[in-house]
Amino acid sequence: MSEALQYQSGFGNEFATEAMPGALPQGMNSPQRPPYGLYAEQLSGTPFTSPRHINRRSWMYRIRPSVMHKPFVERTQGFLRSTPFNEVHSTPNQLRWSPFALPTTPTDFVDGLMTLGGNGDVGTHAGVAIHIYACNKSMQGRYFYDADGELLILPQLGKLRFHTEMGILEVAPGEIVVIPRGNKFRVEVLDPQARGYICENHGPYFRLPDLGPIGANGLANARDFLAPVAAFEDLDGDFRVINKFQGRLWEAEINHSPLNVVAWHGNWTPYKYDLALFNCINSVTFDHPDPSIYTVLTAPSSIPGTGNCDFVIFPPRWMVAENTFRPPWFHRNFMNEFMGLIRGEYDAKAEGFLPGGASLHNCMSGHGPDAATVHSATEADLKPVYLKDTLAFMFETRFVVKVTQHALATAELQHEYYECWQDIPKRFNGKP
Repeated sequence: MSEALQYQSGFGNEFATEAMPGALPQGMNSPQRPPYGLYAEQLSGTPFTSPRHINRRSWMYRIRPSVMHKPFVERTQGFLRSTPFNEVHSTPNQLRWSPFALPTTPTDFVDGLMTLGGNGDVGTHAGVAIHIYACNKSMQGRYFYDADGELLILPQLGKLRFHTEMGILEVAPGEIVVIPRGNKFRVEVLDPQARGYICENHGPYFRLPDLGPIGANGLANARDFLAPVAAFEDLDGDFRVINKFQGRLWEAEINHSPLNVVAWHGNWTPYKYDLALFNCINSVTFDHPDPSIYTVLTAPSSIPGTGNCDFVIFPPRWMVAENTFRPPWFHRNFMNEFMGLIRGEYDAKAEGFLPGGASLHNCMSGHGPDAATVHSATEADLKPVYLKDTLAFMFETRFVVKVTQHALATAELQHEYYECWQDIPKRFNGKP
C-alpha cells in the first residue's frame, strides 16, 4: 500500500487536490452548491488578518461538516500532561533517561502518549510540551486532534501511517511528520512495535529558518517537504473524536468518520520530511560551530532570534576541522535543550545515551562530553572523519522545560547520569 501513496512537494505551498474528478470548485471558495453535494469548510491555522506571507488556511470540501458530533466530555488523561507543568519543582540537574519501555498490552497512539515535560502556556500560545509515544496497535474507531498546538513527530522505532483529514502520510524512523493544529487524524501501526518523540508546539507554527550569510541553498530545502493528496473515508458507525483542548483530553461521539474530505486547497496541511535530505553546513577550517547551524525547522517567538522552539538534528556528516576539539564543547546555555537519539551513537557520549532514550539540560546547567569522550577527542589524530549511522536531534526552547512527576519517577531515569563527568581529570599544571 505504501508504494501507492502520492505526495505533493513543497513547504508552505498553496496546494490543490481532489480525490474525485471535479470535486474541487473552481473560481470560488464557498459556492452555494459544491460538487457532489459536499460542504465547504475552512480550517484557519492563523488569525484571519495575519500578514499574507505567514497566513495559513485551507478550504475543505467534505461529506459532512466538522460540527456534526455529540458534546465533548472530559476523559482520562493517562500520562499526558500540559501547562503549567507545576506538579514538581523544576530542577537544575542534568537529566537523562534510558530507552522508554514498549507496551506489553494492546496500546494505540493516543493511549501510548507520555509527557516528559514542557513550558509556557497553551492559553497564550507560548511554549512547548515534549511527549514520548509507544504503541503496538492501530487506532480503531478513534480519531485525534490537538487544539493546543501542532505536533512534530519523530519515529524512532517502527513505521506509522497517518490518515489525516487531508490525506495519508507514511513515515519511518529517520523521517518526521508535522500535524498542524486542529487537523484530525488516526494512526496505523505498520510494525509490531512503535516508539518515538513528539514536540507539541503551542507557539507560532514551525517554518524553515532564514539562511542569512549561508545564502540561497543549504540545510532543509523546501522542495523536499511532502504534503498528502486528498483521500477520504466515507464511513458510518460508532466512532469517537478525542480532542486535546486547554491541556485536557476530551472525547465526543460521532456517527461517521471525520476524515471525509474529498477535496481541499490551501497551505495549512500536514507534511513529512526525510531527514537524510538535510544538507549540513559545517566548519572546514577550525572550531566547532554552534548547533543552530543544524536547524531544520524553527517556531519563532516575539523576541527576534529567540525561538519558541528550534528543531535541530545531528545527522551523518564529515568532521574535518583542524586543531579543534571536535565533539560539542562544554557549554551552558540561555536556551534549554532536550535531546533524543533515533539511531547509532552521539559523538559527545561514549555510553548511556541510547536510541529511544533522552536527555534534558536546562538553562545555564553545565553539560558536554563525558569523560571517555574528552579523553578520546583530546588525543585523536585529526584526520577527516565521517560520522555515519547516527541521527540525534534536539528541541531547543527559550523557556525552561519543567518535567512531570512521572518523568522523575519512571524507571528509565538515570539517577547516576552526573557520574559521567566526575572522572574528567585536572590537567592544569601552571605551564603554557
